[in-house]
Amino acid sequence: MASVIGVASGLIFVVWNQASNPLSGLLQPLLPGLQALLGGGWLFAGVLGGLIIRKPGAAIYTELIAAVVSTLVGNQWAALTLVSGVVQGLGAELVFAAFLYVNYRVFVAVLAGAAAGLAMAINDLLLWYPGSAAPFVTVYAISAIISGAVIAGLLSWFAMRGLARTGALSRFAAGREAGRRV
Repeated sequence: MASVIGVASGLIFVVWNQASNPLSGLLQPLLPGLQALLGGGWLFAGVLGGLIIRKPGAAIYTELIAAVVSTLVGNQWAALTLVSGVVQGLGAELVFAAFLYVNYRVFVAVLAGAAAGLAMAINDLLLWYPGSAAPFVTVYAISAIISGAVIAGLLSWFAMRGLARTGALSRFAAGREAGRRV
């Protein structure tokens, strides 16, 4: 299941790779660094994988598999996408670990997304924007954290709940938990 989540997410990444460029071009002139609001589109795989699989390493694994698919299909960042996948997955993984892999409530998903966003910001600022001015760094980091919290965290939690309600996750704790609450 983790591989399926990773591959499906990677295919979504491929679409997002293309869609984000024109959107980023609209945001960047408004306030440099604001383009990081689009980053959540690349962060959800780890959070969704962590929420569904609920085992150590799931967030890193699913985010990395998504990055591998995105790289193999082709993108403008090439192999550095794999570095991003590991770093972003690690951000989410650290939150799930902090809650000892037993709490998967919405606030944990939002925190995992925010942590993935922070990890993305640190990675991007080091790789793509070294030496940037403090205002850019601040706007970029805050935008990445917000995007991670909302897109990767909150939307992944809703996606997990929706999948669970269909019965697609009945073999997993996420599916059994949703069944008990109905």
